[in-house]
Amino acid sequence: MMKAKEIRQIFLDFFKEKQHQIVPSAPIVAKNDPTLMFTNAGMNQFKDYFLGNKQAKHVRVADTQKCMRVSGKHNDLEEVGVDTYHHTMFEMLGNWSFGDYFKQEAIDWAWELLTDRYQLPPDRLYATIFEGDAGDNLEEDSEAYTLWTNYLPKERIIKASKKDNFWEMGETGPCGPCSEIHVDLRSDEDREKIDGATLVNQDHPEVIEIWNLVFIQFNRKADKSLELLPDKHVDTGMGFERLCMALQGKTSSYDTDLFTPIISQISALTGFEYGKELETDIAMRVIADHIRAISFAITDGQSPSNTGAGYVIRRILRRAVRYYYSYLNRQEPMLYLLLPTVVEQFTDIFPELKANLANLEEEIKREENQFLRTLKSGLKRLSSMEEQLKKEGKTVLDGREVFVLYDTYGFPKDLTRLITSEKGISVDEAGFKVAMEEQKQKGKKDANKELGDWVNVRDFVETEFVGYDELETDSQVIRYRQIKQKKKTSYQLVLNVTPFYAESGGQAGDEGMLVFGEEKIGISDTQKENGLIVHYTNKLPSDINQPCRAIVHQEKRTLTTKNHTATHLLHAALREVLGDHVEQRGSSVTPASFRFDFSHHSKISYEDLERVEKIVNEKIRENIPLQELRNIPIEEAKAMGAMALFGEKYGDAVRVIIFDKYFSVELCGGTHVKATGEIGFCKVTTETSIAAGIRRIEAITGPAAFEEISSTYRMMHEMRQLLKSSQGLLENVRALVEENPKLKKEVERMEMEQAGVIKNKLKTTVKEINGIHFIGTRLEVKNADMVKKIAFDLRKEVSNLFLVIGAEINSKAHLTLMFDDALVQAKELNAGKLIRELAKNIKGGGGGQAFYASAGGKDPQGIDKAISEAEKLVETL
Repeated sequence: MMKAKEIRQIFLDFFKEKQHQIVPSAPIVAKNDPTLMFTNAGMNQFKDYFLGNKQAKHVRVADTQKCMRVSGKHNDLEEVGVDTYHHTMFEMLGNWSFGDYFKQEAIDWAWELLTDRYQLPPDRLYATIFEGDAGDNLEEDSEAYTLWTNYLPKERIIKASKKDNFWEMGETGPCGPCSEIHVDLRSDEDREKIDGATLVNQDHPEVIEIWNLVFIQFNRKADKSLELLPDKHVDTGMGFERLCMALQGKTSSYDTDLFTPIISQISALTGFEYGKELETDIAMRVIADHIRAISFAITDGQSPSNTGAGYVIRRILRRAVRYYYSYLNRQEPMLYLLLPTVVEQFTDIFPELKANLANLEEEIKREENQFLRTLKSGLKRLSSMEEQLKKEGKTVLDGREVFVLYDTYGFPKDLTRLITSEKGISVDEAGFKVAMEEQKQKGKKDANKELGDWVNVRDFVETEFVGYDELETDSQVIRYRQIKQKKKTSYQLVLNVTPFYAESGGQAGDEGMLVFGEEKIGISDTQKENGLIVHYTNKLPSDINQPCRAIVHQEKRTLTTKNHTATHLLHAALREVLGDHVEQRGSSVTPASFRFDFSHHSKISYEDLERVEKIVNEKIRENIPLQELRNIPIEEAKAMGAMALFGEKYGDAVRVIIFDKYFSVELCGGTHVKATGEIGFCKVTTETSIAAGIRRIEAITGPAAFEEISSTYRMMHEMRQLLKSSQGLLENVRALVEENPKLKKEVERMEMEQAGVIKNKLKTTVKEINGIHFIGTRLEVKNADMVKKIAFDLRKEVSNLFLVIGAEINSKAHLTLMFDDALVQAKELNAGKLIRELAKNIKGGGGGQAFYASAGGKDPQGIDKAISEAEKLVETL
């Protein structure tokens, strides 16, 4: 049987023979694409070539790409593992042509590889082609059909609709017909009963698509019309897991050697045998799939968190934990124990997993422990919900409560239904759907953004960035488009030459202006979009065809640059003080400040943080000159010791930023000071935790740091003036801190004495009304605790008491009711209900028990009326 590693290598070797450049996979976490959280297809890293934003270095390329899909058709997370062939993380084998070969070579080579190199039986293969679409005025892809007749009988060439056989990058952009190759894995007996052609694209688990050949020849415009592209491209993707399933004679990808070692280890750890029970089989498939996805995502820089892509990774991890907790009787962390097995499978093709193994084990184990505690809390909450339903005599659990369990505690609806059904309780399905839809609506971004088509002013060229060396340059607009969002119109401009730095690597995009003759156009932001440097503005110049002067806002760029260099010094200092396990996990660099996220297992002590800050400022005072190396081969840069960050995609040539080759050497595309002395001073302002195993430092430099120190000294000066003591400031504050509890106790003693005096005085004001001892008064007191003490003391000493006290405390109205227990029983009084009525007089609200209640309000003038109403009520009892 052909092993998975051999299958992968045959693919890469085959296309290398066909003059394809074999390129590395992009990270599974999509860092520089605002439209994606995760790389979900092999073509993602080549978008710029299809869009025409960049010229491809190689016109023929092949690779195996790490991909992740957790939503969309067939990719609902809750379904992964339930069937036997869908996955969250998968490999996509692909070959591409950028304006080189087209349909004939793509189809010929696909057939050669599958039937000659892989020896798949030809009679088990089917091809689909695009049948045409009247709405788009597109004819059938007869060229692909004719090419397939060289290899397949006509009855195994299936014409399919636009839905299945016309690929589009998005609402707009490159697109074209595609041709899918399907394989029939059924037994010969089953194949004789039912023609496989009738099962293609029918979601049959054993008649599956393995390779999609996309022929990109059109551009979809904003008005939905199509235009021919100047160059035709090929984009193919073959699911590696499915290919292994076909070549290893399996009907489930989980039975291939990509998953069996992991499943075997799960079985050894839990004592459950795979293949015996459906429930435990599903659990093992879920865990085997999810540990791969989690491992690659964290290695590529995305830790579990509560937002964005991090939230997706946390959901995947927690789903795996739920399955071993609920179905495999495992209540201790287990996922981290599977990592060596996962790493071993990918050592030859994705060595970054092995390099990150120690960090993976620590981070995943910590996350498992945290969720296991949460899971136990969720079970308690569900139990209390069930008890409440029982008390109320109900048998339906509110859908919103079910959603809270799902969203907060990681309970899927099915698990909640399973647990509650055992006690005769059903789930409000409709309510759950409403809550789920509300969350989806909240999470939608840019839903109302309308992007116009690019308008080409000049022939398109790739933008030349000169911002490392210049802040001003002569330029020209080469294309622009309009954006409409929330009834506001703005524009995106692309220049042929620009000094504007586009936001990336955590550094904010530049602001500035474009000067067209006498006309000035403000640039509010600069971003990267599909490889383009895009300048944002609220208006277009009156003559967009004329040349312009592009000018970056110098002060903001200078401040940003100081902060960016400071992140490099901070990174190096952290590794020096805390250890080499410290790795950057994110950053944000703006003119005002910077933040730096990094891996570390615990809070940094004040002493260590002080050492870090001291090292950074020592390096600033040394005025270390910048050593910048541009277009250095990546391997040469790594040999120099340059820090390459997990999750970043680097090209063959990189930029290296060095501040003392023995201190800070990093791969970086950002802007930096010419020498560290330009930073002036760096001050750390906060150090916090943002996720398990991830810390965040926020800091300021230059003028902001100077102002922070100055304001601190001003405050200290004012404190000295207030204290007016010959002692040092610290000694004075320490004395006050020590004295404060004593003074508080003295004040409390005096207040209690005063409360006793007031209580005795109130006892002399008792009015007897219908056998009830009524006290209604307004007191001049400073806190509500004193009122409460007076009320409880009077309750002990006055029988049949009906007490109402009003007071103005901190400019707010306060009411207190206190009843004798005998009075509550005899007259059916309830202080909690009555206080709510009385509180209307003070424009407030309150509540409490039957014998005692209090209320607050914003209108002290209503206190007397409230007391009067209470007295009138007593007269009616």
